[in-house]
Amino acid sequence: MLYGIAAAATLLLSALLTGVLRVPALRLGITDRRRRRPLPLSGGTAVALATVLVAAGADAAGLLPLGAGVGRMAVAAGCVALLGLAADLRRLRWWVAPAGTAVAAAFVVPYEETGVAAGVAAVGWIVVATAAFRALDHADGLAGTVGAVGAFGAAACATAELMDGLAALLGVLAAALAGFLLHNWFPARAGLGAAGALFTGFVLASSAVFVRAGQGVGAGAAVLYALAAIGCADAALVVLGRRLDRRAVTRGRPDHLGHRLRRLGLAPRAVPVLLGAGSAGGALVAVCVHTGRLSPGAAWWVAAAAAVLVLVLVRRPVTPVFRPRQRVASASSQVSERLRVRSG
Repeated sequence: MLYGIAAAATLLLSALLTGVLRVPALRLGITDRRRRRPLPLSGGTAVALATVLVAAGADAAGLLPLGAGVGRMAVAAGCVALLGLAADLRRLRWWVAPAGTAVAAAFVVPYEETGVAAGVAAVGWIVVATAAFRALDHADGLAGTVGAVGAFGAAACATAELMDGLAALLGVLAAALAGFLLHNWFPARAGLGAAGALFTGFVLASSAVFVRAGQGVGAGAAVLYALAAIGCADAALVVLGRRLDRRAVTRGRPDHLGHRLRRLGLAPRAVPVLLGAGSAGGALVAVCVHTGRLSPGAAWWVAAAAAVLVLVLVRRPVTPVFRPRQRVASASSQVSERLRVRSG
């Protein structure tokens, strides 16, 4: 009952904040620079605020106790969200966000359960998984859908370990993302931005590390990968495609999963549905491996499916997808330019 009330309150608060913060985001220039029209990135602040406020309020009231470790993770995630907000306000060097994420992760990893060596590896994984999730914020509804599915999967793993505080935080995060999706589904009226993407990715990656801390390395790696399979596939596709094209890996380009799937003819609303289903499949494998219903080798099937997807899409064109009217306008502008050059 309490979980349901907390989830409903978070969903409504996130949806309300996303709408209310649209105007300030536009005035401050916190917008998506990749679009023809500025898209306010109010969703990131709304998701982070709704998650932290509801979780902290329920913990303070004794309704949903988080515990010291989970509370520390929520604080670190809030700091990462502030770093993302700075990245939304102005362009930062590419290494600033990963470096800040690494510092936050270093204060979160439970070294007493993982050991020093495995703890350092866990910090590296949190940085990689957070960066990969941030890159999913390139299509309407995609990051929110994959994040909500991943939160449910990680919450199921936490529930199996009787980590009620962690499961509560993940449930609240999933509800916050659902509220944000009311504004982010195509055509989006608000975006997630670096603040929300880094916050969500950090919470998901850190939660997976918490759940698997002190357990088998092989099964742990399988669970961590399966929960982040879509983000990892997108990152592999981007790195491989840019290397094959001899382009800088850190230079932005419309060559992510969503962009290439659009080039195959998928509708804008179909992209998050398809990749959300893929994320759900990975989360299901992660839960089954974590609970012992599947062997760790099941993650290889997830990796094989991701590898096929990457190899199929890596050679797809990455030029922008125009709507019919945009395509006509683009063609007309090209003809006009050619005539002007000839007449000159």
